Amino acid sequence: MKAHQSEVVIVGAGPAGASLGLALARAGLETVLVDARDPAATPPEDTRNFAVVTGSWRLLDRLGIAAALEGKTQPLHGLEAEDGGTHWFGRPHVLFGDEDLPERGEGETLGHMIEAPKLQSALDAAMKDQKSLTLIAPARFQSYEATPGSVTVTLENGDTIRARLLIGADGVNSPVRKAAGITTEGRDYGKSVFAANVALSRPHHGIARQLFTPEGPFATLPLQGDRANLAWYMKRGAAEALAKMSPEEVEAELNYRFADFAGEMKIDGPMGSYPLILKIAEHMVEERVALVGDAVRRINPLAGQGLNQGFRDLAALYDAIMDADRAGLDIGSAQTLSAYQGSRRLGANTAALAMDAIDRLFSNDSMLTKPVRGIGMLAAERVSPLRKRLAGIASASSPDLPSLMQPLDAA
Repeated sequence: MKAHQSEVVIVGAGPAGASLGLALARAGLETVLVDARDPAATPPEDTRNFAVVTGSWRLLDRLGIAAALEGKTQPLHGLEAEDGGTHWFGRPHVLFGDEDLPERGEGETLGHMIEAPKLQSALDAAMKDQKSLTLIAPARFQSYEATPGSVTVTLENGDTIRARLLIGADGVNSPVRKAAGITTEGRDYGKSVFAANVALSRPHHGIARQLFTPEGPFATLPLQGDRANLAWYMKRGAAEALAKMSPEEVEAELNYRFADFAGEMKIDGPMGSYPLILKIAEHMVEERVALVGDAVRRINPLAGQGLNQGFRDLAALYDAIMDADRAGLDIGSAQTLSAYQGSRRLGANTAALAMDAIDRLFSNDSMLTKPVRGIGMLAAERVSPLRKRLAGIASASSPDLPSLMQPLDAA
């Protein structure tokens, strides 16, 4: 058994945990990162794709990750939405584009589509080269004990880590959250999302497109080479059944239903599905403990805000930690953690509930809500201040965001 000493210990080395570990280590704080993955093992297949919006891309740029991903992403240039159903079909509405970004930097776009393995690989490489960052892998969190001035983490193999702050970045079923006694609330939508990459028969021009159907959205997110990552909301069981069918059978169903919207599609890689749930932690901090990312919330993936909300968490926590450290204060104190929670809880919960409300509003075929939806999308398309406001929110590029998400020349 080994006993480690550090200032911060982070459990979870996915995009949120790894990025926060890199940021803190680059700032000179001794950081231990606990990773359940085995570095010597072949990584499991990961078919996820992330829409990394402007503010999150700026964060990755500060960490040197954006440069490592050059030529491996698809820039996002706009968001288009269309309301479908039986009562009335509206035309596509371009809700906003690159030109609507507030304080847009040279060459900046609404974001970038990144395949999950490419992002994780770039983060893993950066972690290996970062001084002040110690990676313990493979290892799993077992328990912790908070005492005045410190927290001691015990791993399943018996090793311990003593630090001033424990950060849980360990996913929707977070063992750190459970150990801290932090409960969650939310709901099961009774739906699942069918996900796959497809080759498109016509150029996407970097535009993310979304068709709202009575059963839920059908979205195509642009990937390199006129390919797209699609997400099709379906009733629970239907998405799971579709994912088990042959590519040819799925293509027939997709093109029968959506060829007019997206053009002819051909499956390009594995297919999968996942249940749609809403889960929000009742609070983000406990004594000597802070949660970020999916450990705090699992939200409706509408508009691809999940990872980006996690990046906002870690950026806000970074600012709270660094403010305390610069002032010579305890980075794991109740005051520091309260500053973090105060900066994120309302905004994060508002985003989660907004995605939930949009899903409820659009996932029906009511002739009463159709006109309201149509007017809303028309206003978003035609009213310039509203377009810019929506672009700022969706792209995390407003001036009130944490320092890591601000333009490089604003730091």
